[in-house]
Amino acid sequence: MTYVVSRLCRDCKDTACVAVCPVDCFYVPKQPSEDLPDMLYISPAECIDCGACEPECPWEAITTGDAVPDLFTDDTPLNARCDTERELFEVAKHIEKPKPSVE
Repeated sequence: MTYVVSRLCRDCKDTACVAVCPVDCFYVPKQPSEDLPDMLYISPAECIDCGACEPECPWEAITTGDAVPDLFTDDTPLNARCDTERELFEVAKHIEKPKPSVE
């Protein structure tokens, strides 16, 4: 069972999960829209079920496909769109967050 990113990631895109993914199966839409929200997506075809990403998400937006809460079931086919409509997506890049300054 692959992992799924839920709508809890919308407009957040903390990429700590992307940094630990050994197969680069995270994607973002090239042109976010109402139909294709600005969030991270996991390719079900590429995910190897390693689980490295799940504990890295500060929003707890990543779950195994069989554990997606009922409220977020629409997010499973939404994630699959990065496989079926690949031309609309690009591979997500890890963005290093600035470290807080110590004064």
